[in-house]
Amino acid sequence: MGRKVHPYGFRLKILRDWKARWYADGKAYRDLLQEDLRIREYIERELAPAGVSRIEIERFPNQVQVTIWTARPGIVIGRKGGAVKVLRQELEEMTGKRVHVDVREVEQPELDARLVAQNIVAQLERRISHGRAMKRAIQQAMRAGAQGVWIVCKGRIGGAEMARPVAMREGRVPRQTLRADIDFARAEAYTTYGRIGVKVWIYKGDVLSPEAKPEVVEEQPQPFVV
Repeated sequence: MGRKVHPYGFRLKILRDWKARWYADGKAYRDLLQEDLRIREYIERELAPAGVSRIEIERFPNQVQVTIWTARPGIVIGRKGGAVKVLRQELEEMTGKRVHVDVREVEQPELDARLVAQNIVAQLERRISHGRAMKRAIQQAMRAGAQGVWIVCKGRIGGAEMARPVAMREGRVPRQTLRADIDFARAEAYTTYGRIGVKVWIYKGDVLSPEAKPEVVEEQPQPFVV
């Protein structure tokens, strides 16, 4: 089961919480879902250099709370908070509601699967060897405290005529274990020979208490709220 279901959705309400927290019925649900997609696409496009890990959206009556987890909060906030104020104004024009933007820092980017995948994609697009990029990412994650890392690249790797998968693994990655804190992400590299897909699994250990959520256990710095 763990091999066929997304590792994040597989552990919802066990180790993970939803990245969008709101409720609606009928057409309102459709409209708000599309609005969420527009918000996420806009933030990921505008803040691509900032290393955005995840975006959480929480809704209240006529108000939207957007939490951005990033490896480079200084880029998101800007000088004297100017960049984040512009971002908030753009989101308010897009949604027609009052928007609060909360910027939080990812303490260990080496243990964040999405940031690791983005790093590998950037190296592949710069024509760095896939083996070197994958091996270096695994070494950095293991040094940062990961108990297991598994990376898969698939496509016309190295300009080969036929697409093939290349995998590297170190440690253990128990994908079927619900208590296992596994971070997963995938990304695509746009190379001269076509797209190369990158998947990353990072195993950080077991969470024995259901109440102890990995996103909450670690102490986070004071967020920047606008």
